[in-house]
Amino acid sequence: MHMLYDSDSFAVVHILANAADAPTPGQEDLPQMPRHGFEIVDKRSGKEVYLDGSWAELFQQRLQAWQQNAPSQEEVEDTLEGYACLAQMPVVMH
Repeated sequence: MHMLYDSDSFAVVHILANAADAPTPGQEDLPQMPRHGFEIVDKRSGKEVYLDGSWAELFQQRLQAWQQNAPSQEEVEDTLEGYACLAQMPVVMH
């Protein structure tokens, strides 16, 4: 797990797949696709969204573009605001 962004309004964490996960019994010969994703927390609403699959791929592309273009904090926050509208899960401490 890697913290990618943390501000007063948002936090973004990259959650990496655990390569040491054992395959499900009976499925040892099936190809295993490691799953990873991004958790975006909207601190203002107290909700989070987890992006995986194609959503994670699109977000990864956005991150790569940011590495080349060095966006302002306002541009980053505007982008995260767009993802925050997907947030439905309340942030819960466990």
